[in-house]
Amino acid sequence: APVHAPFDRRKARQIAKGRIEIEARIDLHGLREHEAHMRLAGFLRQAHAAGKRTVLVITGKGRVDDDPYRPFSMGDGRREPGVLRRNVPRWLAEPDLARIVVSYTTASIRHGGEGALYIHLRRPYGAHD
Repeated sequence: APVHAPFDRRKARQIAKGRIEIEARIDLHGLREHEAHMRLAGFLRQAHAAGKRTVLVITGKGRVDDDPYRPFSMGDGRREPGVLRRNVPRWLAEPDLARIVVSYTTASIRHGGEGALYIHLRRPYGAHD
């Protein structure tokens, strides 16, 4: 699978300051692993097809003590702590997504910090970079 480029630090700072707009976002935290995987793939393909370049994926931090968004355990084994945070980078490396993802990096505190990622998507096929 193609290796992602390092995320442009200047671009990351501009997103953090609101100078570069986040064009789409998806919140995966609290979802079961399989559902999160399917939703992420569909979201990224749709954003790419629409020509969006900068998107935010919220995974949640996965640690009960410092993630206010983590749902209380329902006792149904929904997910182990941090499973989405660990898996999203692995999913982004799968051939189907690797071909549309240029790079990704941890979001700034303002956009979720360790519990979120900025993702830079390629231009749609046929468009010139």
